[in-house]
Amino acid sequence: MAISISALVLLTILVVVFVRSGGLKFSHALVCVLLGFLLAGSSMAPTIHQGLTATAGIVSSLQP
Repeated sequence: MAISISALVLLTILVVVFVRSGGLKFSHALVCVLLGFLLAGSSMAPTIHQGLTATAGIVSSLQP
């Protein structure tokens, strides 16, 4: 558990640095994918899923 939390924190920091730098290379995209897999396996996954579902519902209800 401690290893996955530290890996999650490390990958989150790397993704923030990569996004702020502006250029997305293949290695940066790979780190983002690994972060996604770790987040999907964490206890935060249901909360993230509910938040994304609620946001998609709000966006789809907007009228142009």
